[in-house]
Amino acid sequence: MGNAKSGALSKEVLEDLKTSTRYSEEELCRWYESFQRQCPDGRISRSEFEKIYGTFFPNSDPQGYARHVFRSFDTNDDGTLDFREYIIALHLTSSGKTHLKLEWAFSLFDVDRNGEVSKSEVLEIITAIFKMIPAEEQKLLPEDENNPQKRTDKLWAYFKKGENDKIAEAEFIDGVMKNDAIMRLIQYEPKK
Repeated sequence: MGNAKSGALSKEVLEDLKTSTRYSEEELCRWYESFQRQCPDGRISRSEFEKIYGTFFPNSDPQGYARHVFRSFDTNDDGTLDFREYIIALHLTSSGKTHLKLEWAFSLFDVDRNGEVSKSEVLEIITAIFKMIPAEEQKLLPEDENNPQKRTDKLWAYFKKGENDKIAEAEFIDGVMKNDAIMRLIQYEPKK
């Protein structure tokens, strides 16, 4: 990743991230310094990530969802996030580009990483999302989506899929782009 002796960000990683994210060199260097302070060994473990994620949802149980988010960002499957994976994650989740966010969302729902999403994978992620929604907010959800199974069934119906059908990435992105209701079903926006 970087030069281990100096702790500096390598030129290769810096150039790769500048190209991949369009963040400036100054921004990347500033984030790298902060990352190094928080993670002196240059990596975030899944449990550290879950703790950090939990601070954003203090009144709910985000651990299951955080585990899936971590999996979707741990692109080399080593059980940690390095600085490059961290910045790519930041870029994908905070970028204004809907298409990039949907590519990431698809990777989140593609639990087994086979390039397709099954109804059981959707249910697994929706169940994890529901654990982050406080009970009082769940009571306010429409009747046809007020639990994980109903929400999964509603999402599956939007795609006109049978129980054992699968959704490919392009179909997922296209379907969500054409229907705001699907976008709302695949995420949770905490009340302010």
